[in-house]
Amino acid sequence: MNYVVPLPVLLPLFGCGAALMFSRRPRVQRAITVSVLVAVVAIASMLLVAADRHGPQVAWLGSWPRPLGLALVADRVSALMLLVSAIVTLAVLVYSLAQGGASEDDESTPVSIYHPTFMVLVAGVSNAFLAGDLFNLFVSFEMLLFASYVLLTLGGTESRIRAGTIYVVINMVSSALFLIAIAAVYAATGSLNFAQLSERLGDLPDGVALTLQLLLLTVFAIKAAVFPLSFWLPDSYPTAPAPVTAVFAGLLTKVGVYAILRTQTLLFPDSPLSNLLLWTAFATMLVGILGAVAQSDVKRMLSFTLVSHIGYMILGIALGSAEGLAGATFYVVHHITIQTVLFLVVGLIEYRTGTTSLLRLGGLAKTAPFIAILFFIPAMNLAGIPPLSGYLGKIGLLQAAVADGSTTAYVLVGGAVVTSLLTLYAMAKAWALAFWRSEEQAREMSKALNEAAAEHDEPSLRHITKRAVEKNASEADRVMPTDVALAAAATEEDEEVDDLYDKPLHAREGATPRTLMWPTTALVAFSIALTVVAGPLFGLTERASVDMKARTPYVNAVLGDDR
Repeated sequence: MNYVVPLPVLLPLFGCGAALMFSRRPRVQRAITVSVLVAVVAIASMLLVAADRHGPQVAWLGSWPRPLGLALVADRVSALMLLVSAIVTLAVLVYSLAQGGASEDDESTPVSIYHPTFMVLVAGVSNAFLAGDLFNLFVSFEMLLFASYVLLTLGGTESRIRAGTIYVVINMVSSALFLIAIAAVYAATGSLNFAQLSERLGDLPDGVALTLQLLLLTVFAIKAAVFPLSFWLPDSYPTAPAPVTAVFAGLLTKVGVYAILRTQTLLFPDSPLSNLLLWTAFATMLVGILGAVAQSDVKRMLSFTLVSHIGYMILGIALGSAEGLAGATFYVVHHITIQTVLFLVVGLIEYRTGTTSLLRLGGLAKTAPFIAILFFIPAMNLAGIPPLSGYLGKIGLLQAAVADGSTTAYVLVGGAVVTSLLTLYAMAKAWALAFWRSEEQAREMSKALNEAAAEHDEPSLRHITKRAVEKNASEADRVMPTDVALAAAATEEDEEVDDLYDKPLHAREGATPRTLMWPTTALVAFSIALTVVAGPLFGLTERASVDMKARTPYVNAVLGDDR
């Protein structure tokens, strides 16, 4: 089975080349990319079964003697991440093909470069999960950076170019830090192979080991959008087309989380930074969710919840126990799926109405009941409503924190519960405004804001808008009280009021194309399936966490007798 390990990386790269060759034949491009991802899903499934039954699967590349060559390693954790990422990217690809066929907006329609770039992105994600050394992990991040910039700036609009530039600058800084960290690790240990480093880092002076750990944690915290290094994400992701935002939200930050998980367990198992990581998880959860509840745009709200829920994963990693690692791994799988499908549903909303602003949306439960269902299920899952997988993952993490017994861990339990409740509030607010209130209420909200904009020329309309909405609400008693706060928040975002509120509430009449609905529905069904198979899945993550704690299964599989 070892010979299969490189295929999840090689097949997308070959698919990229083939897609470029047929750049003028869109149907052939689509067939190639979909076929490649179906094959990657099948191979990832085989690797997960093999890793669970027979231990880590290792492929040494380049015919170099061990441990000089590059190693690709598929253990339980990496194979599980690989499988879930392949399923998610396949669903997003099918969605993007349907969006291209259904949309008349050239900015949203996939162009000939989209498919090759998407294949590079898939190859980078796969390589990151399978990388057996730090330098190969660095190469994976650079592949992701290249592909991400192209996908972020599709359409070439000003907002996308600006967001893409911020994204690239931040990631170039983190890449430079990563190179410095790699050089320092090699200078201190003479190796970059994870298995060898797990044996050599323990022999270093404490100060040197701590410095290396801080360097790597800083790099991966930027990639994972861990507070306070998460400032770039809410402004970068919402500007991209819906399928691009979905795959970014679902996967790119999780690659950073996986890197933290791998290095913390394999390279720094007895970390003196555990307390720092716990407080970082606490801050990430609370700051992220407070940002989410203040948003008046669904995309920005979901971007902040993405940051917030990274804190749950960091909590499990920081605890360092087998239970914490199992809970973190389970939650990563859950969050990849839920965050992706929520952004796809928002894409459906935007396609149907022409906006994602909660100030203007309304009546979707009546006009688009199936989209309402598709939003409600993952939204409640993200909030942790029982018995869904989000609830089970959070319970696993909270149990691990309680078992830790420290004061800091109990503080984190409180923070996690508050974050979950505020997530529920944010999702309920989005549901109430976009789906539950009537179109008349949304229309009156827009009318009140338009009247305020027409009567005043001040660049900032915050106080004027607030008074206008309050007056409208007192007279007609139709505008929801939360609209006042939302209107005040919206005018702080430096958007032209006329542009924001003069657009029609419904850009397209009729049903949303089924080709857009099918992949979204399939991913919602997959998220429900995670709840159905939660028992076996938790069993798998528990076995994986035991191996991560022991380290010897990974080290022995990679190095064998060559020590």
